[in-house]
This record gives sequence, C-alpha cells and structure tokens, in this order.
Amino acid sequence: MASPGKKIERPVIDNPLLNIKVNPDGSLNKDLPLDANKKTWLRLYIPRQVKIHPSSSSKLPVIIYYHGGGFVFYNADSAFIDVFCKGLVEKVGVMVISLDYRLAPEHRLPAAYEDAMDGLYWIKTVKDEWLSQYADLNNCFLCGTSAGGNLAYHAGLIAAAAGMELRPLKINGLILHHPYFSGTKRTGSEERLKNDPFLPLYSIDQMFDLSLPEGADHDHEYCNPLVNGGSKNIDLMKSMGWRVLVTGCFDDPLMDAGLECANMLEGKGMQTVKFFTDGYHAMEVYDASMSGPLYDAIKDFIHCRSNE
Repeated sequence: MASPGKKIERPVIDNPLLNIKVNPDGSLNKDLPLDANKKTWLRLYIPRQVKIHPSSSSKLPVIIYYHGGGFVFYNADSAFIDVFCKGLVEKVGVMVISLDYRLAPEHRLPAAYEDAMDGLYWIKTVKDEWLSQYADLNNCFLCGTSAGGNLAYHAGLIAAAAGMELRPLKINGLILHHPYFSGTKRTGSEERLKNDPFLPLYSIDQMFDLSLPEGADHDHEYCNPLVNGGSKNIDLMKSMGWRVLVTGCFDDPLMDAGLECANMLEGKGMQTVKFFTDGYHAMEVYDASMSGPLYDAIKDFIHCRSNE
C-alpha cells in the first residue's frame, strides 16, 4: 500500500486557456475552462478542413476522450496525449473533446468520474461555436486509454442513469482502449507479466491504492467491473442501444481484465467488439507509428462497419 499523505511529484505544464492553435497536421484545437474551482478544463479538436469549408455535411461524430496515467499522472495537454487526440481527429474523422480531470491522491475516485459528468453537462449546455457548427451531438462516444478507459466505462454507467437529462447529447457507445481494471484475484496476464518493464504489477497496484477511496480493496467496483456480476446500469446502456469497443494487447498485464470486462458485457447482451493485437500497454498513445490499426478499428466501430 502507498504511504498515507505521500506527495506525488508532477511536471508543471502551462495551460493558455482559449488559445486556438493550428497544428502541423492541419487540425485545430482550443482549450476552454470547465470548472474554475476544480481547475478542470477541456481541449477541443477539429480538422482544419471543416473549419475552412463548413457545411451542413460537416457535422462530425464526437469522441469525448479521457487520458490515462493511473488516475495519478498526466494531463490533457501532455505531449503524447495531445498527439494521439490529433490523430483521432485526422484519421477517424471526428471532433475530439479531451477532459483534463482532477488527479489522485489529492482527489481520489469518484472525483474523476464526477469531472467526466461535469464535462457531459457542459457539452449539453454550453454555447460554443465549434460545438454548434461542427459537432453531431446525436453521435457521441466516450473513449479513454488505460485509466481513461476505466473512466469512460464508469462515466458511461452514470450517464446511462442520467438518460434524457443529457439531451441533446446522445451517447452511442464506449471505446475502452486498454482499460485499467484489476481485482484481488490475479488474472493470467497479470501473473505472466508481473515484471513487465513498462507496467509492472506493483505499479498497477500502487496507482489503484492511490486513487481508490480510502480503505477500499481492489475488488471495489471502481477497480473491478465484475464485482457482483457487473453494474445494474449495464441494462440501461443495453436498452439505449449502446455498443462497446474493447481493445487490448497481448503483452499488456491488463489484457485479461479488459477481456473479462468485454466478455461480461457481451454476456449481458451488449453489442461488443473486441480488438486485440500484439504489443504493449497503451502503445498507440506512446508511439504514434503504431496507432494506424487502432484508428482504423475505431473508425469502423463508429461507422458500424465492424458489426456488418
């Protein structure tokens, strides 16, 4: 267990809110405040050609993206996360809204889930030019990498219960990219890769110790989605026709936990797509040269081609 009150050292990154940036790949992004008291904010991305040639046909599917880092590290403006989101915009053909949420241990779960819901209600109510002109709010997906995949899943459960309260925002599915799940019982991939040089088992455990509510073990629902047979809100997601894409890599200690979650959702009747390949945890975020097949899978999923 991590020692109580342990200070986490993180780099300080400047965040010039409301500064629109033109990126070398042609995409545009801007940062907007979410909750000043919580110091949360959002980074919006659109393809530049949509800005230059707006039309009614330019409405884009929306991916609300949650970054990884074990709920402890990184931000929406971390360089490799920013590059990954730009790739989603250009390769998948979407608008991306990336949330900078509160981190543990200063803000333990469910703080990040609450921030995610703040972001969804912000999208519902805010009067923003990019959202009104370019976002197809009837075609939204919650997407996250690693801890962000965990966040997308739990935000989805809460959003499903909110139902019509979120309209005109309509969520059509979840994209869980190498989701950060675990439990007190070790999975086969955790045992096999417990000394993984990139994400060893002790790191998985320690980040959950730092982010779960005080006193919670690793069979808490925030860590283990299989507890008590899964959330009752899964039935709500199913009733609204949501689909789920779960991705993983064979050399990722978290692979089996993600696969078990996908199998559980499938067993409950959710339309579930699995995309597993060779590689290591979150490789497409850390190495842009590996991201092509993932972007293709996400594009197929959003446009329903993977189920045809």
